[in-house]
This record gives sequence, C-alpha cells and structure tokens, in this order.
Amino acid sequence: MATSSVLAGLTILIIGDSHLATPDFLLNPLHEALSRQGAQVHSLGVCGANAGDWLKATPSPCGGAERRGNGEAVVLTGASTRSIGELLDSDKPNLTLIVMGDTMASYDKPSFPKAWIWKQTDSLVRALAAHHTPCVWVGPNWGSEGGMYGKTYERVKTMSDFLAKNVAPCSYIDSLQFSTKGEWATIDGQHLTRTGYQTWSADIVKALLQASALKAAAK
Repeated sequence: MATSSVLAGLTILIIGDSHLATPDFLLNPLHEALSRQGAQVHSLGVCGANAGDWLKATPSPCGGAERRGNGEAVVLTGASTRSIGELLDSDKPNLTLIVMGDTMASYDKPSFPKAWIWKQTDSLVRALAAHHTPCVWVGPNWGSEGGMYGKTYERVKTMSDFLAKNVAPCSYIDSLQFSTKGEWATIDGQHLTRTGYQTWSADIVKALLQASALKAAAK
C-alpha cells in the first residue's frame, strides 16, 4: 500500500509531554500505527516536559514512558527528559516527531506567556535544525474545558496558532482540525479516553503522510 512505501525503512524518534508519558495514552497507538507501516520507532514521553527541557536531562515531577521498536512500552522510574542532541546522535532518526503544547499553554495562568513559550520552542527547534533532522510538531487537541488543568478552548487555540507560526523549519500538524470542540471525551479536561487517543493517533498519521518534512525524510 502507498503508505507503507512512504514510511517503510524510516527511523522515527517521537518525544513529548504527558500525552506520551503513559502507555495507554497516545504512546502505544501512535507508536504501533507508525510501526505497522514499516517505520522503526523510538517513543519517549515525559510528563510535565516543556520544549526547553529536552536540551538536557530534566527530571519529571509526574513520570514517563518509553518504547523502542517492537518491544513493550516501559513505565520509567525516576523519569527525565534526555538531551535532544544525544537522542539524535544515538537514534540517527530520519524524522523527529514532537507532540507538545498543552503543558506549555499554562492554562492555570491568567495570561498567555508568549515570550517564555517562544524561548522554549525556539531552543528545541534550533537544536533539531543544527542536526539537519526533518521534524514535525504535533499541536494540542481541543480536549474539554475545565477539569484539573483549567483548559479553555480560547487558550488552546492561541497555543496552536502560536506553534503554527513558530516551529519552522519543522512542519506543523494542527490537531484542532481533527475534531470539534469537546468532541473527544477526556478524563480530566486535557487527557483523552483510550478511544480518543486511538482516533488522534490515526489522524496524526494521516496528516504526517502529507507533511513536507516526511517527504524530505523519505528522500
């Protein structure tokens, strides 16, 4: 099938925040969806991680998970991010996929911390660019308003729009295009149900197949 020919043989590194930090969230369905199409995948999710935390090992306050290739997902004890430079040097991925946005959106803050978020995203994107690694950034989905994180549709739209304009040379996948507000059920306003994560995963893969960064990686 056409999708296999695009992804087959590619090595893909996936990093992200809490959506990837639990096997039953996005980590397993996304990892498996890409693996089924012939990619060699390394997924690493760290709860509470901001983009700048990936410049060096940064401990997580709430855990993480990792999965390599055909192995089982492992819940990490004493989880921390790893230096993106070291990950790129070790994995030598054809493509890096970043799933990040909700944590940095600072839903509990009265105003959008634009300058701080720009510094976070710019530092990670620069590090990826320095390694000449094609990259795709997946933005947050709508989730639900309220919950323990105080997520609002207005703030998540602001975050997504900001990322769309500031993650170049990475391609951007706008997850807000995949559903309507509140369509995907959540367990706490931010994290989806298992069905929601499976749907999000399928939509990410469809969008990834159209991303310019994937075309560059497949050359």
